[in-house]
Amino acid sequence: MLDEPSFRESMPMFADTTVYPQFQFNFYLKLGLKLLNERRWGDLLDEGLTFFIAHYLTLYKRSMASAAIGGDAGKVVGNETSKSVDSVSKSMDVSGILNTDAGHWNQTTFGLQFYQLMMMIGAGGIQL
Repeated sequence: MLDEPSFRESMPMFADTTVYPQFQFNFYLKLGLKLLNERRWGDLLDEGLTFFIAHYLTLYKRSMASAAIGGDAGKVVGNETSKSVDSVSKSMDVSGILNTDAGHWNQTTFGLQFYQLMMMIGAGGIQL
């Protein structure tokens, strides 16, 4: 069963408990345990929960960063595809990696990984 230490060990980018507090991890763990059917996920449940929690913690950090500067913490933000600073601009094409059916899971790489795994879990057996 996934716990906080094993999550933070497998996802070291979430090691900072000031940025990603324990109470928020626990909130998303409890939510994931309610939403992800253990019988369907089987021994991939921990991996599913890991990507699920990482996705939501990433969105949590974005909301907190926005709120810290007086922004709207609940504002929906899409993927950034271009940015300009003075005379320098940068653009990225993310259309090749986004899944049009994945909805909000497209907002983070962890969400995309969760969605791909979720689709495989829900596919059932394949007969050749």
